[in-house]
Amino acid sequence: MGGVTEFIKTADFETPLGRVRIASSKRGLVHLGFPLATGRGFSGWRERFAPGSRIVRDQDANEEFVGQVHEFIDGTRRHFEVPVDLRATPFQQRVFKVVSEIDWGQTQSYKDVALALGDEHLVRAVGTAVGANPLALVIPCHRVVGARGKLQGYAGGVEVKAKLLAAEQSGPESGRLF
Repeated sequence: MGGVTEFIKTADFETPLGRVRIASSKRGLVHLGFPLATGRGFSGWRERFAPGSRIVRDQDANEEFVGQVHEFIDGTRRHFEVPVDLRATPFQQRVFKVVSEIDWGQTQSYKDVALALGDEHLVRAVGTAVGANPLALVIPCHRVVGARGKLQGYAGGVEVKAKLLAAEQSGPESGRLF
């Protein structure tokens, strides 16, 4: 019989984009997502990458993460500076590295990401990996689009993806994006 392997501290909060859930381990941020729009989202991530963990609601422990999310949404932060505890498959980690290099206000297609990985035939695998991103906004998967700029799936919903991209592409250098 297995016991608790670790504590995962969570905090849910409202943003102009909707409700956001943050989860952290003692090593850093493990999950940032939109719980009302993601289907399995956090629970699926936990089942795969943190089985046996105990979930503890702890707003204070996540204060730094929450603050940076608000700054990102306000338009005063373009990059997160928080410790992360990225739990993903080796392939997902490769995809997330490429996606993390997409600049603010820019987009790349799933095919562009596949080509950056060295194989254009990886387009569907890239889409699956992007869809499993446990760190929305931190790993800016909203900047990955379909062919010819078509907006496709996003854990927060395509409407949120459209708002994020529009705000980044036409938003002021500083000040509220939403």
